[in-house]
Amino acid sequence: MNNFKLNITLGLKPVVVCLLLLGTIYSCIPSKSIREENTAIPENYQGKTTDTLNSATIQWREFFSDAYLISLIDTALVNNQELNIMLRQIDVAQNEVKAGKGEYLPFVDVKAGAEVEKVGEYTRNGAVEKNLNIREDEEFPEPLTDYSAGIFASWELDVWKKLRNSKKSAVLEYLATVEGKNFMITSLIAEIADSYYELIALDNQLSIIEQNLEIQGNAMKMVRLQKQAARATELAVKRFEAEVLKNKSHKFEVQQQVVETENKLNFLIGRSPQRIERNSEGFIESEIDTIYSRIPAQLLQNRPDIRRAEFELQASKLDVKVARANFYPSIGIKAGIGLEAFKPKYLTETPQSLLYSTVGDLVAPLINRNALKAAYNTANARQIQAVFEYEKSILGGYIEVANQLSKLENLKNTYELKADQVKTLTESINLSTQLFQSARVEYIEVLLTQREALESKMELVETKRDQLIARVDIYRALGGGWN
Repeated sequence: MNNFKLNITLGLKPVVVCLLLLGTIYSCIPSKSIREENTAIPENYQGKTTDTLNSATIQWREFFSDAYLISLIDTALVNNQELNIMLRQIDVAQNEVKAGKGEYLPFVDVKAGAEVEKVGEYTRNGAVEKNLNIREDEEFPEPLTDYSAGIFASWELDVWKKLRNSKKSAVLEYLATVEGKNFMITSLIAEIADSYYELIALDNQLSIIEQNLEIQGNAMKMVRLQKQAARATELAVKRFEAEVLKNKSHKFEVQQQVVETENKLNFLIGRSPQRIERNSEGFIESEIDTIYSRIPAQLLQNRPDIRRAEFELQASKLDVKVARANFYPSIGIKAGIGLEAFKPKYLTETPQSLLYSTVGDLVAPLINRNALKAAYNTANARQIQAVFEYEKSILGGYIEVANQLSKLENLKNTYELKADQVKTLTESINLSTQLFQSARVEYIEVLLTQREALESKMELVETKRDQLIARVDIYRALGGGWN
């Protein structure tokens, strides 16, 4: 009876020791508090009432009405190199998801092998084999061959959800990559539209310069006639000539800007330099459609960069759990079944040639866990970093929309005032010319009037361009363009 109790006690000792070791390991696992993200956002944009519509939900083909611009965007979505690089990154992320899924499933391998071995006769194995017969009148083969074939499986039990959380993290990283692609599409469409409107504005500036050169040419002829009649001096002629030369020089500068803007668009759509087809007429008279922003909270659903930051944050939280699970013991199971014999003809003789094995192991880190601690601390730091990135993207998105809405409103008022200025200065050109012909004003008044009129027209074109670009930028800031 006493022996029976003693055997039970001895049999429980390894279990007790294991439990004590596991308890010690578990008590030494580090733990840090997770910082939660702040997603608070104002209910409305500054000074703006709540709209019932949201322009971000409009597809870009409906948002833009210019057929040439739509064609450019279509080409870019196929040929743009940066976008194609991003698409390959999505493929990489998708493959990582598949790899993560396979980590927590059993691994099954088929194995076949052949081996030849000759041991020394004056060794223990050699002496045994020398005097060993397989059967009567059949000596042990020398050299010894070994043939085997079988199926072997290994499986790590995902008790602590380390592998599953790792796979979920890979899925979230994949989704973040997809949102990164969407954000790139939004930015690409906006950049193409901005450059297109810049190009049309340059065309209109060239037209204004040419019109102004014609006006100045007529004025210069008039001044020369006035000089011949001794009603003007050589100084007036030289001043008008200098002004004409200045505007001709400016024309070449604008032409160079046209070339650079065309080549920028060619680069964005992934083709060699060539002329960009466009419609530059009616630019000044083009209407600016109303933008509807609705509530700021919709930015969380519409903006791809905010959604990407959210997925990356969720992935970082799972990475912390994975890093913490590395401190726990891993439980693995290995099993195999097959056939083994020293001659191929014996492989089919069962059960003599049958082999099988089953192994279970439990492995836990005990000493020198600095690498695991460092990985855990790194995962925590990245999670906190992801929180700040998410909060920054929300705040930045809100401020960006608020700025663009205010900018569009101020540009509207600026355009109306500049349009009146252009009208007034255009009328003053004829008036100053008539007064100069009747010797009621000096030539300098005509010169300054023409210069101011040119500058005001150029500024009006730039303001119209800024209005169109601001409309595109609001559309992008609200999260439109990728759908």
